[in-house]
Amino acid sequence: MSARDLPKPSRTAPTVAVEDVDTRYLESLLGYNARRAALAVIEVFLERMAPYDLRPVDFSVMSLITHNPGITSRQLCAALSIQPPNLVAMINALEQRELIVRKPHPHDGRAVGLHLTLTGQKLMHDAERTALKLELDATKRLTGAERKTLMQLLQKVYL
Repeated sequence: MSARDLPKPSRTAPTVAVEDVDTRYLESLLGYNARRAALAVIEVFLERMAPYDLRPVDFSVMSLITHNPGITSRQLCAALSIQPPNLVAMINALEQRELIVRKPHPHDGRAVGLHLTLTGQKLMHDAERTALKLELDATKRLTGAERKTLMQLLQKVYL
């Protein structure tokens, strides 16, 4: 849709009743479509991650620690675009739940690496399995190839 296709403003718009809502303009916007898709997936995510008491950001942090034992807070912030003050409370909460532990970094005496505890490993094993199932359920109308293409296209937008 181009600017030429947009309706021209009028000084006196007639009073009309809308029966069928025209969403074509919104549906032509990447942000609108991305947000609608994200909301659909997040709704299912919140429901299925409730037993693990993990919000999307907690899951992301825990997943990065799972797959990068010894990752630092600075690396987590960079990878997830999280502000350091926001991460501190999250790391403290995960540590209080005995899901992660801090260990001295082997190469940088000022840094601390984050590691999963045995409890954290079990939780993430189950949570990641649940996440994979929910992603497949949320995208059940897509073929495997379409799902892969969608992921590649979305990553081209933000990476």
